[in-house]
Amino acid sequence: MPKLMKDASSDGRRRRSEQSRAKIVDSMLLLVKEGIVEPTAEEVAMRAQIGLRSVFRHFSDMETLRREMVGQLATQYAKWLTPFVSVGWRNQLDELLVRRTTAYDEIYPFKRAADAYRHRSPSIAEEYDRVLTIMRMRLRSSLPPSLADDETMFEAVDGLLSYEFWQRLRSDQKLSTEAARNVVEMLLRTMLLAANVPADEIAG
Repeated sequence: MPKLMKDASSDGRRRRSEQSRAKIVDSMLLLVKEGIVEPTAEEVAMRAQIGLRSVFRHFSDMETLRREMVGQLATQYAKWLTPFVSVGWRNQLDELLVRRTTAYDEIYPFKRAADAYRHRSPSIAEEYDRVLTIMRMRLRSSLPPSLADDETMFEAVDGLLSYEFWQRLRSDQKLSTEAARNVVEMLLRTMLLAANVPADEIAG
């Protein structure tokens, strides 16, 4: 077979393999989005309309597929790292709040699934810690020195803006997005007023 034909055939196989892999991951994500926290390989294969053996030809086990799903989830967090549109730390903090809570609603089913895997998967736990570290660094860099260097205040603001507090408001207390955001904004304003930020830091 001529070299060009061999290369074309090889490229075709590679593309088909990549498409099949993407189809498996997409099927896993769809199942999780529909509320199935831990889809089985059989469920993934059925949704992807491929054979079970094809799933394990692309992923050595379900743990590998879950890691791929968590990697997809991590791309959602990248939205928080784009430059702020607002000017001044106080406006940027409000923008950060909206960004986070919007993303929290979007990733809810995937985060729930990742949490189910995290405690028995070192790789997923490591990814969780990495993303959490990035979130905390971004928050600290958004605050003026008097707040960023006050560990008690920093931890309070970080907890207030956390996924866990947001889901308590949305899922357990069954608040709408707007109502939940109003609660967080009110608490944030109260905390910042109590912090007595120096006058030269107020404008940011």
